[in-house]
Amino acid sequence: MIAPPAPAIVIAAGGEGQRIGGRKPLRLLGRQPLLAYAIANAAAQSDCMAVAVREAGQIDAGGLPLLCDAVPGRGPISALVSAFDFAAAQNRPEVLLIGCDQPFLPHDLATRLGAALGANKVAMPVSRGKYQPLAALWRVDQMALADYIAAGGASLWRFAAAQGVVHVAWADDGARDPFANINDPVALAEAEAHLSTAARTPAR
Repeated sequence: MIAPPAPAIVIAAGGEGQRIGGRKPLRLLGRQPLLAYAIANAAAQSDCMAVAVREAGQIDAGGLPLLCDAVPGRGPISALVSAFDFAAAQNRPEVLLIGCDQPFLPHDLATRLGAALGANKVAMPVSRGKYQPLAALWRVDQMALADYIAAGGASLWRFAAAQGVVHVAWADDGARDPFANINDPVALAEAEAHLSTAARTPAR
């Protein structure tokens, strides 16, 4: 039996990142831009990747396709529109949408969410009591998304609930939350400290 293709993975990188001083995808963490961590994570899970941006020329995505918001200013829901369109064009029935500001995302995210998806339209992680709509696996449904936005919808979480979502609990091992966002200088400094500690910890 032929295994189904891996889901498309689209990295949402269109936010302005004002709290961190702008140009969030290019902010350095451990001498690498945040976007580089997202690209490495996506590459470990799929052969079909792209980066969703606000407008052309916003960032250099290292040769990956850049997906520009059809209507700028709507936030992450615009990235999901781009993700659905990209996945459909690549004949991938599912797409994992992740943020560019989550450098510690699990490398088995797509596999675990795919295993939990079942008959649902969305599989969404829950980590430390927080839902993670910007790290969820979606079945592509361009018409449903278009109808939702036309009716004034803008929340990823509410669209997931309307579509039919299964929540996937992520075990808390006491270490850093793998879904933590880097939204401000404090969070960036904490991530730097985490990287430094990990680098000093010998492998078991």
